[in-house]
Amino acid sequence: MPKVSIVIPTYNRAWLLRKAISSVLNQTYQDFEIIVVDDASNDNTIDVVRALYDKRIKYIKNEYKKGEAGARNTGILNTNGQYIAFLDDDDEWLPKKLELQVKKIENSPQKTGLIYTSIIRYYYKENKLIKKHQSITLHKGETYYILMKQNIIGTPSCVLIRRECIKKIGLFDITIAYGLDYDYWIRISKHFDIEYLTEPLVKYRIHENRLSNNIELRAQGARDLAKKYGKQIIANNYWRSIYFPLGIELCNKGEMIEGAKALLRSIRHYPTRKISYYYFAMSLFGFRNFKRAMVLEDKLRSYFHSILNR
Repeated sequence: MPKVSIVIPTYNRAWLLRKAISSVLNQTYQDFEIIVVDDASNDNTIDVVRALYDKRIKYIKNEYKKGEAGARNTGILNTNGQYIAFLDDDDEWLPKKLELQVKKIENSPQKTGLIYTSIIRYYYKENKLIKKHQSITLHKGETYYILMKQNIIGTPSCVLIRRECIKKIGLFDITIAYGLDYDYWIRISKHFDIEYLTEPLVKYRIHENRLSNNIELRAQGARDLAKKYGKQIIANNYWRSIYFPLGIELCNKGEMIEGAKALLRSIRHYPTRKISYYYFAMSLFGFRNFKRAMVLEDKLRSYFHSILNR
């Protein structure tokens, strides 16, 4: 029976998946099993897994796409370990990640249900690294009320949880469009304490093909979380970051009524942002006028930028 079960959900990211799995196989702590859940990919994912042959790797392919929550849940249901870890297919672990987390959780009280680590954010554009930045962990202990205000844990790739957490709270919520990991941390924190390691042990890749770049999906996820917990769960500045780009995106697609509604919500959450009023007004004059307004705004921005840089 392995001590740690690692769930890796994946969809059409074979070239990144190879790096993710290799980062697990290269851990200094080796008492684990890997459950790769292929969420109905149509690339060469299965070939990547076969090429990295290791008897500790279990490959499961969904017959149809179940989405993030469904894939994670499939993985969890096929685990055997005392502890569960998650690794997204576009992230990587540093070699001592499991060793330090297992040591930490085994030297913590039974009430400690989750250990998370600091991460290093790697920013990519067109598959080229443009910058990196370390995020440091800050909060531990009883974190329920902190998590209700902010997702202090972040990516699933940085956590290790006791199986008792899953027995207590169940699986990921498939009704949440986006932010289901955030929901999971809240549910765990309601019953268990949380600990952290300040050492950065995860390479967190930020690139163009991430779910978080889908602004409509993020907005729906925020609404799902607000419906479940009340609007206080999402900080005001989060709504600001959601509704303005959502309004622009909808108007650019010709969905003027929904775009105007989103821009109006942006104004409600950020009334001092003058550009929101401009785009909201333009959205009332139809699709063509809105596109003209965007072109004009871009020209003016470029003009004043060139003056300031002379």
